[in-house]
Amino acid sequence: MNQRVIKSVVLILLIGMFAFFAYSLVSKAKHTDVGDQAYNFKLPNLAGSNTKLSDFRGQVVVLNYFATWCAPCKEEAPELEAFAKDYGDQYKLIMVNRGETIDRVKKFLKKYNTPATYVFDYNAKISKLYNVTGQPETFVIDKKGVIREHYNGPVTEMQLYNFVKKYD
Repeated sequence: MNQRVIKSVVLILLIGMFAFFAYSLVSKAKHTDVGDQAYNFKLPNLAGSNTKLSDFRGQVVVLNYFATWCAPCKEEAPELEAFAKDYGDQYKLIMVNRGETIDRVKKFLKKYNTPATYVFDYNAKISKLYNVTGQPETFVIDKKGVIREHYNGPVTEMQLYNFVKKYD
């Protein structure tokens, strides 16, 4: 009787493990990566309306994920500001904030006023689709909407320019 119970428990555990792994494979989240079509998000912006990535189709776009409390983000802010001022007419810079309020970002912009489009990924849903693991993280999307670069950490104006000019 004891052996029969042990065999039954082992069998139930094995079936449970296989079911868990099968479910994990089926429900695996979709992530985009370099070479993939960029996910066309629709996120709220500073003005209170929505911004869609598809609004910039036909242009080289830079997505930069940031947070106001992030020290490396503050470090890179003047570089992004310089990039946006020097090349913003040619290349679109979209700043994606993860989980903070509009008021907090507006306060941040009083010191680091990068002329860019600011959008808010409140629940990090879009961040997960782009496989963002921290901030700052930067993506370069070509004119056809394909992700061409993914850079972790702060970037300089020249690094960013060297990334984008390849896809002009």
